[in-house]
Amino acid sequence: MTSTRVVLSTAGSAEEARKIALALVERSFAACVNIVPQIESVYRWQSKVETSHEFLLIVKTTAEQVAKIFETIQDLHSYELAECIALEITAGSDAYLQWIAENSTGA
Repeated sequence: MTSTRVVLSTAGSAEEARKIALALVERSFAACVNIVPQIESVYRWQSKVETSHEFLLIVKTTAEQVAKIFETIQDLHSYELAECIALEITAGSDAYLQWIAENSTGA
C-alpha cells in the first residue's frame, strides 16, 4: 500500500479543465494532472437521464492533499455538483510514486 492517490473529476470545457489542472499543480497539491478530451458522460441528474461531452481530469497526488484538491475543484468548478473521487494506488513504479510524493507537498 502507498499513500499515493488518483483523483478523478470532469469539466465541461477544455478551459475549465486546464484552469483546475494548473491550479492544482501550481499549488503543489498534485504532481501531474492529465486532461483527457471529449469523453461522453451519461448520468442521472434531477430525475432525468442526461448526456454531456466533458473533459476528464486524472490527478496524481498523495492522500494528504486529497481534501485540498477536493476544495480547489469545488471552488473553481462551474458545476453545481463537481465529481471528486479519490482512488488508492496499491502499487506502482517506486521512482514514479516517489516523484508524485516529492511534487505533491502542498507547499
